[in-house]
Amino acid sequence: MNNELDGKVALVTGGGRGIGAAVALRLAQGGADVALTFERNQQRADDMVDQIKAAGRRAIAVQSDSADPGAVVAAVDRVVGELGRLDILVNNAGTFLLGPVEQLSLGDFEQTVAVNVRAPFIASQAAVRHMSAGGRIINIGSNVAERAVFPGFSLYAMSKTALIGLTKALGRELGDRQITVNLVNPGPTDTELNPADGPNSDTINGFTALGHYAAPADVAASVAFLASPDGRYITGATINVDGGFTI
Repeated sequence: MNNELDGKVALVTGGGRGIGAAVALRLAQGGADVALTFERNQQRADDMVDQIKAAGRRAIAVQSDSADPGAVVAAVDRVVGELGRLDILVNNAGTFLLGPVEQLSLGDFEQTVAVNVRAPFIASQAAVRHMSAGGRIINIGSNVAERAVFPGFSLYAMSKTALIGLTKALGRELGDRQITVNLVNPGPTDTELNPADGPNSDTINGFTALGHYAAPADVAASVAFLASPDGRYITGATINVDGGFTI
């Protein structure tokens, strides 16, 4: 990999597995020192730290519950304190609660909004206090914000759609500081929660133009591009890495 991110420090929330882990590793391979947050699985987080260090970069794992506003701010401050700066924030951590709308509880609503909407806002708010020109905020959304083809996604789709407005408005607000803000919407991606050989995979593949799932590395590649110097003139944009799910 190249070293176009050499000297940069990145924070990837929910970076211990799936798309977040792929993003963390790709940014490290591009030259960045990387911090990641995790909620419960210390072993996975430590494994990611080892992989990043094996790529020759500094790395730390921070236990943080994204539903806790204080923990979100504390994670950002710890990254700056231990790694010296913050240049790239990837708001990846999320929760995925599905069900018929009449069966979703107020607790389900509050948990989803806390993790999928409030946490990215608070993390961004905390991060920009430390970012200088060239800073990057990259939100990870979902294809269902633009096309919900299955029942039961109302709460999750609503929360991910909120990131479109956050991305556009922050992109406008931070533009004069030369900090870009963008949104990556993954489509079907081969992870533990949604394996490419799962029981519904054939149906899901049928909704895409390319006919197959993405690998987490495919999503990570778009994030790395937006984080790189080549992404400097893109802000407020939504990039669908969805195999044509939304076309």
